[in-house]
Amino acid sequence: MLTLLETIDNIMYYPVLILVMAAAGLYFTIRTRGVQLRLLGEACRLIVEKPQDKQHVSSFQALMVSTASRVGTGNIVGVSTAICLGGPGSVFWMWLMCIIGASSAFVESTLAQIYKRKDRDGGCYGGPAYYIEQALHAPGLSMLFCVFLIATYAVGFNLLCSYNLQSTFAAYSFYDKKSTPLMIGCVLALLVGWCLMGGGKKIIHLTEVIVPFMGIFYVILSLIVIFAHVGRIPVMFGMIFKDAFNFRAIFGGISGSCMIYGIKRGLYSNEAGVGSAPNASASANVTHPVKQGLVQTVSVYIDTMLLCTATALMCLSSGVEISSEVNGTPYVQNALSTVFGPLGPIFITAAMILFAFTTLLGNLYYVDNALIYMNRKKRPSDRFMRIFYAGCTLIIFLGAIIPMSAAWAAADITMGLMTLINLPCCLLLCEKAIAALFDYEKQKAAGRNPEFHAADIGMDPDRLSFWK
Repeated sequence: MLTLLETIDNIMYYPVLILVMAAAGLYFTIRTRGVQLRLLGEACRLIVEKPQDKQHVSSFQALMVSTASRVGTGNIVGVSTAICLGGPGSVFWMWLMCIIGASSAFVESTLAQIYKRKDRDGGCYGGPAYYIEQALHAPGLSMLFCVFLIATYAVGFNLLCSYNLQSTFAAYSFYDKKSTPLMIGCVLALLVGWCLMGGGKKIIHLTEVIVPFMGIFYVILSLIVIFAHVGRIPVMFGMIFKDAFNFRAIFGGISGSCMIYGIKRGLYSNEAGVGSAPNASASANVTHPVKQGLVQTVSVYIDTMLLCTATALMCLSSGVEISSEVNGTPYVQNALSTVFGPLGPIFITAAMILFAFTTLLGNLYYVDNALIYMNRKKRPSDRFMRIFYAGCTLIIFLGAIIPMSAAWAAADITMGLMTLINLPCCLLLCEKAIAALFDYEKQKAAGRNPEFHAADIGMDPDRLSFWK
């Protein structure tokens, strides 16, 4: 089974998914004239724009929801794994795909806004399933997308998140390869299951408050480690760029190359083009769809260019040995230990516990939306949800005891299946997002606060649920 998963994973990412992602990202970048870079200042300004209706979800709140789902164990373990197994050059490819992928994030979130629907309270909701159904008239494909979304966020990502957390404890003397993963998996599964069944609300609220501060603190610690080894910074960048452009090594074993690992782990971390963030984007109450599309590009940069880069530069500047034996959390713990001694691993363990817990619960937020769509836009019965959550709890337990390669392959494959539906659909529908972008810029040039009217971009207002 493990061999089969790895074979599917390798074929799916090279050549299929990498070509689709690169082609879509480059096409969107050209057609939007580099919107992800050209309007980055405007995107940052929109984050703090006050909503017209304080009763509904603001652009900033929707950004926080999508960013919370992106920021997690992948920012620490994913980057470390890419460097240890793919090489330092994976950092460059991660940066490149972040910039290209930000245009995909813009298009998918703008489409989610255009085709969003109005709820009974005047709020809004939507996502890829809704724009696939409404714009492409393909309800079967939208249902299949929801199936893959559930497979990704209830199975693939949760298996990996649980594995990543238990691997953090391998740095301690009490860790036993047989018993410790079982114990950690059991505790984590029971804790998440209790919260899913309605308990632990105080714990959930506490972690939601602590995690943003933990993220900021993590970046500060990374900077301390980087500047403590300031003499190695030129060497560090030399390693990244030399390895990134070593095409003989890349094409000699492409499935395990720095290029593939950088793209895989970058996509896992920022989820640009995967089709997850549009579910949160659609809930924002803005005057123009492009506003939320621009804001979502910032979320991609926060995840990759800030947090993932903090991990990468901290590890590479520290000078600790890069090897497959320390891939994952141990490599990051070793890097922190060069400055903070035994306190370094303790902080990473605390960060991983918080990140893992909120990631597991956040993943199931997207799953709930998919289940509602598949159940004819109604929430499934309480009995069904209890059984479903029990299954999710079991998945979390299994994630702690499966091999690392199986956990990563399951996450890669399920995420890849989502992307292979969402990105081609975005390519088919991107003309609407591009027309909306030019309409937005036209209104801005006239000194107005842009407001969206479907007829202005040649759309029939009667065919949209929210906009007129």
